[in-house]
Amino acid sequence: MRRSNTPRQPLPAPPAESSGDSSDRRVSRRSRSRSRGSEMDMVHLRLRTLHSRAKQKPSVFLFASLLTSLCLISLYIFFVFRSHGKPGRTPSGERFSIILDGGSTGTRVHVLRYRHGDGGEDKAVFDFGKEGLESMRINPGLSAYSEDPEAAGRAIGKLIEFGRQKVPREMWGQTEIRLMATAGLRMVEVRPREMILEACRKVLKVSGFVFRDEWATVITGSDEGVYAWVVANYALGTLGGDPEHTTGIIELGGASTQVTFSSSEPLPSEYLRIIKFGNVKYHLYSHSFLHFGQIAAFESMRDSFLSGEDHIAAINPCLPKGYSLIEQLKLSLGVADVKRSDMSAFHSGGNFSECRSAALKLLQRGKDMCIYEHCKIGSIFTPKLNGRFLATENFFYTSKFFGLGHTAPLSDIILAGERFCGEDWSILRKRHHSVNEEDLLRYCFSTAYIVSMLHDSLEVGLNDQRIQFTNRVGDTPLDWALGAFILQSKGGASDADKSVWIVNVLWEDSFTLFLLVGFFIICMLVSWTISKWKKPQLKTIYDLQKGGYIITRINRR
Repeated sequence: MRRSNTPRQPLPAPPAESSGDSSDRRVSRRSRSRSRGSEMDMVHLRLRTLHSRAKQKPSVFLFASLLTSLCLISLYIFFVFRSHGKPGRTPSGERFSIILDGGSTGTRVHVLRYRHGDGGEDKAVFDFGKEGLESMRINPGLSAYSEDPEAAGRAIGKLIEFGRQKVPREMWGQTEIRLMATAGLRMVEVRPREMILEACRKVLKVSGFVFRDEWATVITGSDEGVYAWVVANYALGTLGGDPEHTTGIIELGGASTQVTFSSSEPLPSEYLRIIKFGNVKYHLYSHSFLHFGQIAAFESMRDSFLSGEDHIAAINPCLPKGYSLIEQLKLSLGVADVKRSDMSAFHSGGNFSECRSAALKLLQRGKDMCIYEHCKIGSIFTPKLNGRFLATENFFYTSKFFGLGHTAPLSDIILAGERFCGEDWSILRKRHHSVNEEDLLRYCFSTAYIVSMLHDSLEVGLNDQRIQFTNRVGDTPLDWALGAFILQSKGGASDADKSVWIVNVLWEDSFTLFLLVGFFIICMLVSWTISKWKKPQLKTIYDLQKGGYIITRINRR
């Protein structure tokens, strides 16, 4: 084939664009770009909207479920609370408290039942009769365990068990238990005293009742007197009224004597106790005369006779005639080989007047050291006794033994003492065969001691009838422990009551409450499941045919 020599002609150039055409083309590109951007903005906006709606729907559902469940539980608690009364009560509104009174000769448990006033009042209403107070006593006192402190804990275990029997089991966790020891333990040395208290605390901690370590303590003699004054005036209906109309109290215990009354004269600070009940403030004289209780004074006088240098010729006028002192001498002096022939001159006197003089000498011991204007017993300040008085404990037991009335004058006690002290011991034993011999032996001294204390020391007239010998006012026993309970309760619900009321709801109607809690948990699970099922799963892709981004839903597997 022959190649042609004719030169090639160049291809014709594309026609030149006018400036208008070029401008239109650039505008078109920018328009398409804006369109794509706008389309992408719409995609993202739609994506955010869908996600927002997906989040909003389950959140609203969760909130509604939670609110419904909480409303149901709140309604339940409201109706339970309304039907059961205030926190810490039984359905009938009753409450309980336990007090252990650690006395000098024995320990007594008091189980107290009470309620709060109706109509929203926060005032305790007490009933210290048979229904509202149950007690039990064991012997000896806590002070007897100074050589074996752990035995004290075992001893009060019997009293705790008595409390468990009297308090409904569902109320144990809301019932406070306290141990308050008095003069007997006050006379024990510090170390063994603390060991006895600690042994008792160990038992009280596991009693099932509400207890704190500081609730097992030795109260002061002044406290003991104030508590006795409180319960006396509560029972008489004068507590919360005019101080001048209140009644004083003189308590002759075993180891100490308490004197408490409202006084209008200025008192030294160490003898002044101020208490407030309701809107009334009381200025009380209160003192405990330690070692001046009936048993402590009797033993002190006996020892003073037996420890004389010429004890073979000693005469104790406070013991009935014919009483043998051989065992007394062996016990007090530690003389194991005392022979009966050696005791021929050592005998009981049985003389009321001489016993009264000896008792007064004992009561006035140390008076020369008095720094006050009035010291009626020892060196202790004692103001003039104003108003009426209740004489309790051994005052009452002595008057009851001799068959004297509550308002018997001291002159009657003198006559009874003179007859008893002058009687032969063998006759007295036969006549009072049902009385404990140790108690019977002390009645001669007791009559003389009462007259010496009230008349010769505190200046109460022999025919003055403002002194009443009693241990009760109506149905209320005049026990200082009840006064302590009244003062502790007058402020309304205790801390234990306030802190455990929700436990009552759980304890008493747990099945219903657990059903509501279960319903709440199920609602939460259902809400979570629905929220996961409702929420769409979306994916953004670029569609080549449409020339833009689109959103599509992904099917669940």
